[in-house]
Amino acid sequence: MPGILAITEVKENSFRKASFEVVSEAVRCAQNLGTEATAVVIGSGVEAIAKDLGKYGVKNVVVVDDAKLENAYTPPLAEAIEQIAKAKESDYVFFPATLQGKALSAITAARFQRAAVSDCTETHCDGGELTLKRPVYAGKALETVKPLQKPAFVSLRPNVFAAEEAATEAQVEKMDVSFSDKAFLAKITDIKKAEEQKPDLTEAAIIVSGGRGMKGPENFNLIEDLASALGGVNGASRAVVDAGWRPHNEQVGQTGKTVSPQLYVACAISGAIQHLAGMRTSKVIVAINKDADAPIFQVADYGIVGDVFEVLPAMIEEGKKLDS
Repeated sequence: MPGILAITEVKENSFRKASFEVVSEAVRCAQNLGTEATAVVIGSGVEAIAKDLGKYGVKNVVVVDDAKLENAYTPPLAEAIEQIAKAKESDYVFFPATLQGKALSAITAARFQRAAVSDCTETHCDGGELTLKRPVYAGKALETVKPLQKPAFVSLRPNVFAAEEAATEAQVEKMDVSFSDKAFLAKITDIKKAEEQKPDLTEAAIIVSGGRGMKGPENFNLIEDLASALGGVNGASRAVVDAGWRPHNEQVGQTGKTVSPQLYVACAISGAIQHLAGMRTSKVIVAINKDADAPIFQVADYGIVGDVFEVLPAMIEEGKKLDS
């Protein structure tokens, strides 16, 4: 039966949080459309964790487990997804809108001569068809998309769709796929990890970001301390990254990472449209800025007009009390 494929992403033999969100949403949409959802796990040594997806309501899991896929680049992954989508005659293929997921959705869609609907924040099932909503124009508008050709390739923004647990006994089907000679022309030869291992910004529930108003890299200990007190991670604006104060992997915005945490605290960030594009779908936004007319206050749920060097120490002290 044609249905929905949910493509998962594995990192260090564990599923990324966004994978559970994609599987859960695929299950919900399949139920509303009267069809079935199937999760897909691709990699090396991944068969052992495939059944874990049953915790999120999916009954069928397709596994491609091949030693050649260890640290594989996107082409062989896209070839595997293409073959699975054809074998299952899928109507829709869901991806997490991570860096890898967005690349894979675009590459696989091109193989089917389809357009990819990227970074979706809403799904609606009307009349047996799927309708999607996604931010456009740097988040200033929402676009409604109804795919007319199938299979349709869709990436879902992390932290937007709930990962609902629904204990299910998943049936695992191992599938062999064939790879072209071009699949492995490029490969990842080395991965250098950051010295400090923190959750990825796209999956964090709480983010505290600092802007140029922090005046220098030496003051970002305040951002880190507040993030730590709240149990979150720290981010930064593009101006801060361009100035070399913080690494690029902390950049939030149109040319950085798009995030949707439960809580986003913007410290000394004016709110340029490029930054708003990367964080305006956060559930709760708190802005701290000494300029009462800063654009960030237009999207903030709570605003503090004041000097960050006075406000942040007070917030850090209150945050520490939450754990005591």
